[in-house]
Amino acid sequence: MTTESTTYTVVTPVRIGPHFCGDSKKLLLIAGPCVIESQELCIEIAERVNAICDRLGVNYVFKASFDKANRTSATSFRGHGLDHGLNVLEQVRRRIGCPVTTDVHLPEQANAVGQVCDLLQIPAFLARQTDLLVACAATGKPLNVKKGQFMAPGDMKYVVEKVQASGSGGVMLCERGTFFGYGRLVNDMSGLPLMRSMGVPVIFDATHSVQQPGGLGGATGGNRAMVEPLARAAAAVGIDGVFFETHPRPEESPSDGPNMVPLDQFEKVLERVLAIWRTVAAWNA
Repeated sequence: MTTESTTYTVVTPVRIGPHFCGDSKKLLLIAGPCVIESQELCIEIAERVNAICDRLGVNYVFKASFDKANRTSATSFRGHGLDHGLNVLEQVRRRIGCPVTTDVHLPEQANAVGQVCDLLQIPAFLARQTDLLVACAATGKPLNVKKGQFMAPGDMKYVVEKVQASGSGGVMLCERGTFFGYGRLVNDMSGLPLMRSMGVPVIFDATHSVQQPGGLGGATGGNRAMVEPLARAAAAVGIDGVFFETHPRPEESPSDGPNMVPLDQFEKVLERVLAIWRTVAAWNA
C-alpha cells in the first residue's frame, strides 16, 4: 500500500443507535467493565461515564461481556452467561439511555445479541472466523471487529470485505496491540491510518493494548500506567473512537483489573485524550 493511500481518509460513518462514528464531529467512546459482574455495578459505571460524556460532548456506548470465553485458566470467572448478560445490558440501555455492546463468540449467539445490542463486538482472537463475522453482519447491526494480535493491519481488509458482503450495518476496526514475543503486546501506530484507509472508522483499545498475556501466571496482567500515553498517541495519529475498560475498584475485578482505569480517574484521562483528538480532527475537517 502506498504512502498516499495511508494519509487521512474520509471514511463511511457507522451508525450506532443515535450516534455516528467516523464523521469527525464527535469522538466515540466505548467503555465499561470487562465482564458483567452485577446489574448494579453496570448501572453505576454506565451512569457515571454517560454523565462524563454528556459534559465533554462525547458519544458513548456502554460495553461489558456476558462471557469471557478466552480466559487463561479454566478456574477463572467467565461471567453469568448469555441470558443473564443480555438482560443486564437491556436494563442499562433502558435506564441510562445509551447504546450498548458486548462480545459475540459463536455464530448462534448473533441473533440474540443483535436483538438487544446496538453494536456487536468481535473479539480479537476470532477476527478471522468467517461464520461468526457473517452471522453477526446478517443481524443488520454494525460490528466492531478487533484486529487479531497475530494479524497485520493490512490483512483486516479481508475482514471488512466479509462483513460488507454479509450485511449493511457497517463495520469498524479496532486496534488492541500485536504480539511481541511472549507475554507482551506492542502497538504499531502506523496501522491506524492504514486500516482507516480502507474507508471504515477505526477505534483504539487503550486498555487491552497494555495487557500482559499470562503475566500473572494463570491470569492476564497489565500496566494501566501506559493506558493514557497510548490513547494520547492514537488520538494524535487519527482515530474515530477510543475503547477503555473502567471500574470503581479495579483491584476487585475478576477480569482485566490491572489494565483498567479507575472510575474516579476516568474523566481527567478522557479530557486529556479528547483535547488531542479535537486538535487533530480540526486539522482534518
